Amino acid sequence: MQLLLKGEAINLDKAKALKLVDAVVPAADLVTSAKDWIKGGGKAVAPWDDKAFKLPGGPVYSKAGMMMFPAGNAIFRRETYDNYPAARAIMQCVYEGLQLPIDAALRVESRYFTQILRSKEAAAMIRSLFLSMQELNKGARRPQNVPATKVKKLAIIGAGFMGASVGYVSARAGIDVVLIDRDQESADKGKGHAQAVIDDLIKKGRAKESDRDAILSRISATADYSVLKDCDLIIEAVFEDRKVKAETYAKAQPLLKPDAIFASNTSTLPINSLAEEFKDQSKFIGIHFFSPVEKMMLVEIIVGKNTGDVALATALDYVRLIGKTPIVVNDSRGFFANRCVLRFTAEGLEMLMEGVPPAMIENTAKMAGMPVGPLSLSDEVALDLVLKIMKATEADLGANAIDQTQKKLLVEMVEKQGRFGRKNGKGFYDYPEKGKGQKSLWSALSGLQPKHLDPDTLDIEELKQRFLVVQAVEAARTVEDHVITDMREADVGSILGFGFAPFTGGTLSYIDFMGTKNFVELCHKLEAKYGSRFTPPKLLIEMAAKGETFYGRFPPKKLAAA
Repeated sequence: MQLLLKGEAINLDKAKALKLVDAVVPAADLVTSAKDWIKGGGKAVAPWDDKAFKLPGGPVYSKAGMMMFPAGNAIFRRETYDNYPAARAIMQCVYEGLQLPIDAALRVESRYFTQILRSKEAAAMIRSLFLSMQELNKGARRPQNVPATKVKKLAIIGAGFMGASVGYVSARAGIDVVLIDRDQESADKGKGHAQAVIDDLIKKGRAKESDRDAILSRISATADYSVLKDCDLIIEAVFEDRKVKAETYAKAQPLLKPDAIFASNTSTLPINSLAEEFKDQSKFIGIHFFSPVEKMMLVEIIVGKNTGDVALATALDYVRLIGKTPIVVNDSRGFFANRCVLRFTAEGLEMLMEGVPPAMIENTAKMAGMPVGPLSLSDEVALDLVLKIMKATEADLGANAIDQTQKKLLVEMVEKQGRFGRKNGKGFYDYPEKGKGQKSLWSALSGLQPKHLDPDTLDIEELKQRFLVVQAVEAARTVEDHVITDMREADVGSILGFGFAPFTGGTLSYIDFMGTKNFVELCHKLEAKYGSRFTPPKLLIEMAAKGETFYGRFPPKKLAAA
């Protein structure tokens, strides 16, 4: 059952130990070995075709069966929340098939398979996670008129956690990396982070000592900006503050070689406004990594209004070289991924202020298909950073641009209670010391709620829908705002970037498979009850009236070379 449900690849030795294969022989000896097997009394009849065959673990209704199926069902629910029809069908095939003769059992299996193959979940996941992802990895959005580029030397300004992680994945891909920080000690600390990551992999048996030496030999650390003169690509990963970034650009610009490309790893500040500090804006682009960089597969490439094709091609070639999946988006506050995922975390805070029990908020988000709850995710991002983004948005766009009750909650958490999230061991959750048990929701959290709702009166389905709809409707707005111009990028980006329910195929596929008309009706229902964050954009209302889908209205361009 574990093999079937996990679908993991296993090596030959393990397959033989599990008796999935009888023998492993070199290709040249195949026929000789087969003849020897026949001579040694090998039978043409498979064990399960033998009339005397008995199930090795005993029948379904036996002691062993009773230990397996009830526990298997519980694990299935815990892992999938019944969102993945294939996993349920596998459980059913095994349960029903073991009670039937093999031919009838295989007939049952083929029917379940056909049913799953025709499900909207299969269509959505195959389209986004297989076809679209492959096309984006092959460079579907790369300007065709620019010859291939290769970043040989990369500079990262800001050797903090993000910068050091970007340096590590780049060195791992064979690029020479310079980590630059305000003083030698900070720069060395960045290199130390790369060493810690690979030491951990060696400890787990996933890397060799020689890998560490090779990677670390490609990373140098310095406080001297003059090293920029040899670099093809410079990524700025300094503090998320306009003033700090502007000072960095002023210092770096005079030292760049003529064809160098400069990128900012900003997560929210618009690229166009940052590019104003730059003389040649055609060489300025956004390359937004997700944390933790070593694990997250997505990189968001943000094109400003003056970004040139060479900068875009260089960024895409670099992302491909480090083995990540790129999406290309146009500039806006929060770009694509953060615009959507901040809606998810904000919805969790909204529910908290409404009086929904904190544990119920977290559990319904996971039931909807999200990898973690919104309170947990806020802790990972860091509550002081969420508050900082809120304050920056308010400063730029005015008091109405943010939810004041949520700001009040975060001011209480961060400034009065000193709870910053996982990084200081206390946020919405309390975090034990490493290796000393699991995190748990902060016991005093419900004391900050203005009221408390009775969980038995709450509609679980509606809570689940709120989490997915609020993100999907924001994704539709990014299409209307021309931030997203290729539908594949919204879908792949939402699954890889912030774990949007993979069985839906992503934020726009979620709308397409529900039907635009049904989705708009659901938006209006939630809008009437909860407010304007559920208001569908004009584009969506127009599409619903015509019965259009996103992939029908905006068909992705196919790769000429593919």
